[in-house]
Amino acid sequence: MSTSTADASRTGRASHAPQASGHTSSSALRRLWAQPAARVALVVLALVAVLAVFGGALAPHDPLVQYTDQVLQGPSREHLLGTDYVGRDVLSRLMAGTRLSVVGAAEAVLIGAALGVPTGLVSAWMGPRLEWLTLRISDTLVILPFTVFAIAVAGTLGNGLQQAMIAIGVLLSPLFFRVTRAATLGLRKAQYVEAAELMGASQWWTLRRHIWSKVLPNVAVTSAHATGAALLVVASLSFLGLGVTPPAPTWGGMLSSDLGYLSQQTWAPIFPGVLMMLTVGSLNLLADAIRDASGEARRSRRGRRPAPTDEGTTRA
Repeated sequence: MSTSTADASRTGRASHAPQASGHTSSSALRRLWAQPAARVALVVLALVAVLAVFGGALAPHDPLVQYTDQVLQGPSREHLLGTDYVGRDVLSRLMAGTRLSVVGAAEAVLIGAALGVPTGLVSAWMGPRLEWLTLRISDTLVILPFTVFAIAVAGTLGNGLQQAMIAIGVLLSPLFFRVTRAATLGLRKAQYVEAAELMGASQWWTLRRHIWSKVLPNVAVTSAHATGAALLVVASLSFLGLGVTPPAPTWGGMLSSDLGYLSQQTWAPIFPGVLMMLTVGSLNLLADAIRDASGEARRSRRGRRPAPTDEGTTRA
């Protein structure tokens, strides 16, 4: 009698776990939107996303057209942020350059997540030999510097945005691997996961129904932080002339060209620098907000967990 009651109890917890997970996810989203820092970050990132998609069309001038009679001019009615060293409109180049900078960073993060998240999930069920192999590969990639590795890849495969982003994505994958693996290992011993395995559930079904929804907030936080880091790496590579070649506008490329004319335009590097600072800062704020919202959801779920009753003990 006691054994059947315990099995039924575990089966009930396993069957209600997905429903609780869905409720927790919606609750976490409400908690996320309730945070002022998250709302500010989302607004800034939404504006950056609009520039990334429509920046070239919304730009007041062609970002590649050179107004040779208006070189190194300050802000004016015709050129709101002035012109650069060959007479190109700075505002138009900022708006058009957002696409390459953001798309490059997003591509690197997607590659890193595609490599790191599945292997991190599966590694919790791997045997000791495969587990040791994946950990050693992750340790090897972690110690490689982003910029040097990207330069080496560009020298081998050619100088282009795709090659540089593949290199950055590969180096970002250990971050996703470690975060996903740590969260999965912590959830594998949960009672509802053990109950599902005892009932004959496959590993794929257990990962999909019981573990992925709990790991997703950690992946979201890591993605936000990784996107900010990737933006800075893309800007660094563009600053060095790698990835995106001139005259295509990028934030890092504009910084590089402006530094040669600081005596004529001391304010010129401020514009791309502020745009990068706002974007990366908003991504970090969003990551912290997601972490806080998911943490509050877990604490509230633990607070609502019913205590065992004397009646259930008597029946057992």
